[in-house]
Amino acid sequence: MLISSLCVGAQEKIITLGGKEGWPHLSVSENIVSGKGRFGYEAKILAANEKRSDSFTDLLLNFENDEVRDAAGQYNIVSNALSLSPKSAMGKSSGLSSGTNGLTLKGSPASIFGSSGYKGSITIGFWLYPVLAESGEIIFSWRSSRNSLVYSTYQTITASIFNGKMEWRFANVFTNQHEIEKEIILTSRSTVIPNTWSHHSLVYNEDDGSLEYYINGSIEAVSYATESLAYSPDVLRLFLGVPADIVLCPKFSGLIDDFFISARAEEMPVCIDSYCSGGGRFVSQPLDTGRFASVMKSLEAEVSVPEQTGVQFFVRSGDNFYEWNESYPQWVPVKNGQEISGVYGRYFQVSANMYPDGSAKNSPVITEMRLLYTEAPLPLAPYLIEARAGGSYIDVSWSQSVESSIGGYYVYYGERPGEYLGRTAVQGNSPIDAGKVQSIRLTGLDNGKIYYFAVSAYSAYDERIKGSLSKEVYARPLKE
Repeated sequence: MLISSLCVGAQEKIITLGGKEGWPHLSVSENIVSGKGRFGYEAKILAANEKRSDSFTDLLLNFENDEVRDAAGQYNIVSNALSLSPKSAMGKSSGLSSGTNGLTLKGSPASIFGSSGYKGSITIGFWLYPVLAESGEIIFSWRSSRNSLVYSTYQTITASIFNGKMEWRFANVFTNQHEIEKEIILTSRSTVIPNTWSHHSLVYNEDDGSLEYYINGSIEAVSYATESLAYSPDVLRLFLGVPADIVLCPKFSGLIDDFFISARAEEMPVCIDSYCSGGGRFVSQPLDTGRFASVMKSLEAEVSVPEQTGVQFFVRSGDNFYEWNESYPQWVPVKNGQEISGVYGRYFQVSANMYPDGSAKNSPVITEMRLLYTEAPLPLAPYLIEARAGGSYIDVSWSQSVESSIGGYYVYYGERPGEYLGRTAVQGNSPIDAGKVQSIRLTGLDNGKIYYFAVSAYSAYDERIKGSLSKEVYARPLKE
């Protein structure tokens, strides 16, 4: 944040956010990220639409921030043959597989595939961009084993391409107390199209045992983890045996993006927009002007607003931001570069709502914001001040301040030079608000004790705006 003077005589000033100063003073940032603005400065733009981790997320690979890692923090990389590609379905990058080895991940004991036992509902989803779409290409693979009462059996979960279609195969992972095991195969109706992004999601719901496979949000195949593989109250549950690694794209040529595993049966709204259609919002911290009764005059922003995109600015103000909440003080909508009225106080706050175009492909860009405001001038101290003592009292008088916007005067007193901590006068503790008069008698003082005085003026705009102190005078009351 930069505070600079526009015109010293008029007490006009600017608070700058962004530009050369950057954006360190934001308190809220929703669907907003940093990008490149005018002159190469850091700017605020809408965040790319991408999968984000939540409390149900078991694994998330979004390939952002120039790295391949689990954003949910549950899985560690054992080996990685994927590289990053700037061609992505969501966000800024994706994972590129050249057809061999892929990515191997080891789950923690708290993860779904890093522990054994019965599991609940689960969703596996990802974006896929195959180059060849040949039979035998494997997208997802998990291989393990489990021990029953009388024998050991292999378990597998795989997603692969077969005859141009996606095939999910579950072998010996669904069972019940009678140890009945089933192999379930889900094959897509649609053909996997090379050099085209498509979204895939496999959803298992433990409540009814349903297994549903979606491509681009449309149902492709349905089965049930039951003894009959049809809808039945006798649901088989998902059971994983010995913990084993997950392998992604061990035999696949193409791109993969936003791969995730969720510990619930997710409804999968498929969105291929570059930006969230609802837009984004950021809010500054309360910005301290340093003076009460500061008046906001206008907001000027350096923005780029492509066709159909939009930006709306809001401001609010007050003297004590500790009492503020989301709705108080009320936000006032303002327009870029136009005069603002009725917004004043010591603290200012600004927010901006940013909206993409109708196709959610373009974002507005805010490079800099400048809040122009005026300060109430500090009143000048009286030029002359005099103190005359009597019995237990002192009369203090002063000349009128040359300022026209004087609201009154404060009289400071104390028992040591420069320390105005007096508490003995009948008229009150230091400082005493004398109003607009130019003299005051302080009574109840101790005879024989010396007292020191100074006077300051305060502004007619706000009594908390105090000017500098006058020169110091002193007097000693004596018994008459």
